[in-house]
Amino acid sequence: MKHILFTGGGSAGHVVPNLAVMNELKYSHKISYMGTGGMEFGLVSGAGYRFFRVDCPKLVRSFTLENLKIPFRLKRAIKSAAEILEREQPDLVFSKGGFASYPAVRAAQKLKIPVITHESDLSPGLCTKLIAKKCKHVLTSFPETAKLFTNGICTGSPIRREILNGERARARRKYGFTGQKPVLLVLGGGSGSRALNEAVRENFPLLLSRYDVLHLCGKGNAAEHPPEGYVQREYETDMGSAYACADGVLARAGSNTVFELLALKKPALFVPLEKSSRGDQLENALYFQKRSLCKILRETELADLPHALEELFTDQSLREAISASSVKNGTPSILEIIRLTTKD
Repeated sequence: MKHILFTGGGSAGHVVPNLAVMNELKYSHKISYMGTGGMEFGLVSGAGYRFFRVDCPKLVRSFTLENLKIPFRLKRAIKSAAEILEREQPDLVFSKGGFASYPAVRAAQKLKIPVITHESDLSPGLCTKLIAKKCKHVLTSFPETAKLFTNGICTGSPIRREILNGERARARRKYGFTGQKPVLLVLGGGSGSRALNEAVRENFPLLLSRYDVLHLCGKGNAAEHPPEGYVQREYETDMGSAYACADGVLARAGSNTVFELLALKKPALFVPLEKSSRGDQLENALYFQKRSLCKILRETELADLPHALEELFTDQSLREAISASSVKNGTPSILEIIRLTTKD
């Protein structure tokens, strides 16, 4: 049985796509994971996979003396990762990027263990740029991104099987929606979005007169005394149901979310994260807006949220474009490349 070691972390956006692939391989391959003690540890360990912890420093995108320590801490992290890889002898390292993946990938490349990495965003992240040349393949969600690498292959984005199998009627019963009003699903990312949370709650009277609202607000962000027609969850493990009940979605524009919604043919209004960001969410959203597959509301324009949502729910041409879109689940293509790479 071939052993594949997965890596990636720093945010749920690097871990959840890995889990989509891992869950498809767990009966045919030995699976393990390497990352930090951050979010990836809880998600991966909670799913029952063996986890190897290697602490990795994160680059701060502004001047700080802490960045001067990074080369020394990184050297130790790569050494620790190499010791684990030498002992465990994986046949392949699969990286989903983020700073937490770098020690495992660099150690694997030094030990001549094949590495496949997957880049979610339209513009490659720092880790992808640093490791790409020595990877067996650089898989991408966007076709334009694959063209940036001589070893690039566009596979699409990995999507968990359970997300694609939600059942609408059962989902609406779960959340207590009657079907008399369209359902607006609000997603703020793994930790929630203060800006989206506040914008939705400030407009309760108008929004709830038109929609039932399912709000995934993030840990510690639940509102007291929620009004009728408003259902909040700090975290939802059953995303298949959350997506299935929705007629329209208000969300940040992380690549995973964007591709999930397009694969499910869900109309979405994206509010890209721009502050404390390298701009990847805005690039992702603009890419699909230019193809008439989504709508965008900048965070500085959130005062116009009710009007923007009204346009989202009434734009028939948007729904027709989404219905005709060729965006699909990238997991099968990724699995095929992994199997070919680890084939005897």
